[in-house]
Formats: sequence, structure tokens, C-alpha cells
Amino acid sequence: QVQLVESGGGLVQAGGSLRLSCAASGSIFRINYMGWYRQAPGKQRDLVATILSGGNINYADSIKGRFTISRDNAKNTVYLQMNSLKPEDTAVYYCNAHLVDSSRAQVSLWGQGTQVTVSS
Repeated sequence: QVQLVESGGGLVQAGGSLRLSCAASGSIFRINYMGWYRQAPGKQRDLVATILSGGNINYADSIKGRFTISRDNAKNTVYLQMNSLKPEDTAVYYCNAHLVDSSRAQVSLWGQGTQVTVSS
């Protein structure tokens, strides 16, 4: 059984910072991709940032220069450092991972989501 566990959300004032973490656990052979998405009330789930196993990174235009994604391969953990937060960043943030488990099966997983609320 493989799962993703997220942490680090909360309430912060505009201009503040938060750091999200997402740890993958279980019988993992290899993680190919980890990323963060977010979904605001009444809106679709949108990509925030992704990082491939080789280190290639992709950011949504709306967060470039403010958010930084990083990955600790030894801990199977991805982080999202969010600085200069704005009220429009308020959303539930979801971690996503594409991995190969110990049976060599391809698995796509979502975390449970963590709420980020930015007050003006």
C-alpha cells in the first residue's frame, strides 16, 4: 500500500509564507514525478508546480517567483515553499505523485489535500 501524506497548510496573512510537505510511503520502487495542484472553491483543480525525478521543474505562471518546489529523494518527499502569499492563493492544495511500486506497477496517487487560507 502506497500513500501520500501532506502537511503544512494553515492560515496566513497576505505577504506571509507557508511550507507544504508531502511524503510518499509504502512499497515504492521509484518515484517518477511529484507535484502540487490547488483547487479553490467552485473552481477546477489547477497545476501549481511539478518536479521530475531528474530535477526538471515546471511552475504555473501565477506563482512564478513566489513559490519554490523541491524534492528530497531519500525521504520520498516533495516540498512547496510559498512566499509573498496573496488572497487569491487561497485553496486546497493537493500533492500528486506518479510512481512505480515494488511489484513494478505504475501508480498515480493524490494526497488528502491541505487547506491554505490567505487573509487580506
